[in-house]
Formats: sequence, structure tokens, C-alpha cells
Amino acid sequence: MDIDELTKIVIGCAIEVHKTLGPGLLESSYESCLMYELCQAGLNVKNQVELPIIYKEQYIATGYKLDILLSNELIIELKAVDKLQPIHSAQLITYMKLSNINTGLLINFNTLKLVDGIKRFNL
Repeated sequence: MDIDELTKIVIGCAIEVHKTLGPGLLESSYESCLMYELCQAGLNVKNQVELPIIYKEQYIATGYKLDILLSNELIIELKAVDKLQPIHSAQLITYMKLSNINTGLLINFNTLKLVDGIKRFNL
């Protein structure tokens, strides 16, 4: 399955979660429900994946964690905020660079229409 197909499935699953729960919950609630939907779709997903920094050939544990990693090809960064800010995009792009993963989705569940809270990034 190519990255565009994976992205389309993720967005469909996120829309299902948003239709069922609506806005206003904590990010962790959306993460758990999205993980459920992605697993039901038969996708290879992991959540809260540690992201170290390799600095001068040294492994540095940073405390950074990817919300959801899909098939080692797509990072899904979730938010439940009033409005996405540039720092949210910067966070996802940094995670993509550190992990050498070229595609990421930033999904803000705190919107009336979820499509207004989804941004795709490619390196």
C-alpha cells in the first residue's frame, strides 16, 4: 500500500473518531480511539514511540514520543487545541527529520469539521 492510500485510510479513521466523539476531549482519548480504528483497519500501528536523538554517534534519550507511527512510513501527531499554531507544525517536521520519515499528518480534533484540522507534511 502506498503512502497516499495509507494517508487516506488514516484520515477516514480520524473522521470516524471525530464523528463519534466530537470535539472537546483530551488528546489521549482521541489517540486511544484512533488506535482502535487503525487496528480495526488492519494497519501496523504503534503509539507513544520513543524518538531519541543521535548526536555525534551517541544515543541521547530525549523524552520525545511520536503519538502514532504507522508502518514506519507515516507519523501521526495529534492535537486537541483551539487552533493549530506554527509550533505544532514545527514539532511534526522535527520528528520527521529525526526519524527519517518523509510523511506526517497533523490532526487537531478540537474542530467542528475535522477536515479543517488536518495538515499533511512531506519532506
